[in-house]
Amino acid sequence: MNGKLVAGFIVLTGVLAGAAVWYLQEYAFYQQVAFTPGEEIRLTPVTGGPPEAIVADDVQGIDADSSPLRFRACFTTPLTQATLSETYEIYDNPTPTNGPGWFDCYDAAAVGAALEKGEAIAFLSEHDIHPGVDRVVAVMGDGRAYAWHQLNDELKD
Repeated sequence: MNGKLVAGFIVLTGVLAGAAVWYLQEYAFYQQVAFTPGEEIRLTPVTGGPPEAIVADDVQGIDADSSPLRFRACFTTPLTQATLSETYEIYDNPTPTNGPGWFDCYDAAAVGAALEKGEAIAFLSEHDIHPGVDRVVAVMGDGRAYAWHQLNDELKD
């Protein structure tokens, strides 16, 4: 009889711990990002200098203080890929990072596939937005755009 109680306690503890880890990864700590003046979507010019704000409509974003890699954003821009490519720095080796499943507008796999097919172009938003972390913006041909944080070469090794 005691063995069943101990085994039941171990299983229940494992289930509760698993549920807590899932909740912490998917929901806890995330908060909506307010893109107010000074915190808007910016891109780094090809000519150098500080990042410049671009026209961004319908911006939705999330972030968390628990990790610099939890930032995600979706928006639209009237700027064309050609204009952006001539004006802003293209980002080498963009790798969209997965976001929580409930943040519907952002799909890392779809963005990654569009980048591989050449349907989207990735730009450097801000280098070292956190130490060793860059903000990257990918813009589709139809003006949809996505932003995320990824490790830069300074921390990858």
